[in-house]
Amino acid sequence: MFSLVHAQSALFIGHNTTRPEQSGSTQSHTRMNKTELIEHLASKHELTKAEAGRILETLLDAVVTTVKKGGAVSIPGFGSFKQHARAARTGVNPSTGDKIKIAAAKLPKFTPGAGFKAAVDPKAAARKAAKAEAKPAKAAAKPAAKPAKKAAKK
Repeated sequence: MFSLVHAQSALFIGHNTTRPEQSGSTQSHTRMNKTELIEHLASKHELTKAEAGRILETLLDAVVTTVKKGGAVSIPGFGSFKQHARAARTGVNPSTGDKIKIAAAKLPKFTPGAGFKAAVDPKAAARKAAKAEAKPAKAAAKPAAKPAKKAAKK
């Protein structure tokens, strides 16, 4: 019997394009565009595509607006979005060799959360966990706090 999971997988695999990595590896990757993401949301939560599209637009608008104002958006297990200020610097024009001034810029920055990293590379997460277990606890390694010295008598 063909399950709903298989139907969804077949639907999305059929729409995605695959291309080898640029590094020459034969491993292929799938890409999901905005339309496919909306279709996925709609099918997962029994919404119309229009409703799913509005939800996605609201989410993206909230993230962009908050980061634009200098705030941060944190989604536990997924990651955080924040604004990163890049300082002005001096660069070199590669064709002429002349030094040029590069203006300061404000850029959006995404930092993946631990859960997202573990989902993408489970072996790295396992190595990190094993390394953390091997280290003795820092609290146990520190000597007991010394009592405060009494104020000197005048």
